[in-house]
Amino acid sequence: MARVSPTFGRTSPTFVRTSTPDFWEDVYARGGDGWELGRPAPPLVDILDTTPPPRGRVAVPGCGRGHDARLLAARGYDVTGFDFAPAALSQARALAAREGVAATFDGRDVFTLGRELPNATLRGGGWLLACFFPLRALTPGPPFVVSPAEVRRLLAPAFTIERAFDPLRSARGRQGREWVVLARKTGA
Repeated sequence: MARVSPTFGRTSPTFVRTSTPDFWEDVYARGGDGWELGRPAPPLVDILDTTPPPRGRVAVPGCGRGHDARLLAARGYDVTGFDFAPAALSQARALAAREGVAATFDGRDVFTLGRELPNATLRGGGWLLACFFPLRALTPGPPFVVSPAEVRRLLAPAFTIERAFDPLRSARGRQGREWVVLARKTGA
């Protein structure tokens, strides 16, 4: 089934290709996940160290090997990571077990997550914390280029952006290419 790109409102062959579990399983199997840091994203670490959001339930869509999800769980959040790729999820579960971290990992289509698990999506008053990458492309993707203006447009009017900033610390090769947003979902 063709999917409509949430960014552009039309079907994109690249979006359709990357919106299948087989695509992502292949990426992980061949080591094509160049965004993989092997650790939590530095901007997330900094936020949790300096101004952590209130503890509660956290969904980590597209969690991959679960580095961010495991960090959040270790800091006291009730975390469920979602991903397409069974290989990545298997590794995330194994890492969580080895670290003794109580994170849950679920194989789901993040593009239909709201329909499949409505209680896992963000409710009114809930927080969205996201690090958008890349702001400039060095390769055609994935990950795909996103701009702050596009993020603002897509979040409005369902979210109020409380903070948006360039992170103080980024992983090597990501400096100047990340943008962090903390937004609150409107409505009750």
